[in-house]
Formats: sequence, C-alpha cells, structure tokens
Amino acid sequence: MPKYTLSVNGKMMSVEADADTPLLWVLRDHLNLLGTKFGCGVAECGACTVHLDGHAVRSCVKPVSAVTNNKIVTIEGLSATGDHPLQKAWEELDVSQCGYCQAGQLMAAAALLKNTPDPSDEEIDATITNICRCGTHVRIRKAIHFAAKNS
Repeated sequence: MPKYTLSVNGKMMSVEADADTPLLWVLRDHLNLLGTKFGCGVAECGACTVHLDGHAVRSCVKPVSAVTNNKIVTIEGLSATGDHPLQKAWEELDVSQCGYCQAGQLMAAAALLKNTPDPSDEEIDATITNICRCGTHVRIRKAIHFAAKNS
C-alpha cells in the first residue's frame, strides 16, 4: 500500500492508503479527525467540506493521491480554541439544530469569507451549497454576515 505525507492542520502526517481512498476516509479512519462528516459520498451535501489551500472542497470524492501537495485544513484546524469568528457567530445566533452538517457549513463559510470578506445574500446563497436537513439556512446566512461584521 502506498504511503502519503500530508499537510493537515499545519502538521505533516503520514498515512498508508490506496491511491483512490477518498480524503474523507483518510482523515477519519487513518488520522482520527472525526469532525469532517460523511453525508452522501458524491460531493452533493457538503458535510465533508475541508479546505485545500484555502479553497472549500468536498473530501468524499477527492482521492488521497491528489492532495499530497496541498495544505489541508479540517474543522479541527479552523481554530485551535474554537474561537474563529464563524464559530462564535454560530454559537451567538444558535445556528445548529442537529449539528451534523455544521462542520462542513463552517468550512464552506470560512473559505467564502476569506475570498469575499463582506458577501451579499446572493453570494452566500451561490457559494454555500451545503445541505442542512434541519433547514437552518436562514440562520447560517445571518451568522456569515455576523462573522463578517465582527471579525
């Protein structure tokens, strides 16, 4: 089995995995980073969203062999203390219901704010395509605006 060295949350980590193993399963099963969730397995729901070089990607369809030269950030690496402006906004505005999709939502929102510090509702809706079965999309949009103003 091939061995890969990955930059994850600012640390170099080695894993042995088949080349086509999705990054999601490398993170969860090999590196024990359980914040990134499995939802659909076909890059539709966004529960598995992580950052590759600052861009939000769906890790369930990204093979480990394709990410060896990227900087990977998971929800665990968004903020060591949980005080990222988005995490604070999520808490302040009670965004989560079940919470299952929230790590992916936060990662997508963080990438959006990095590239668009003061997004419009239309930009948020076009970019945050993650699915929330609880229907918290309105609160998610409010939290993104809140974080943009308070960061």
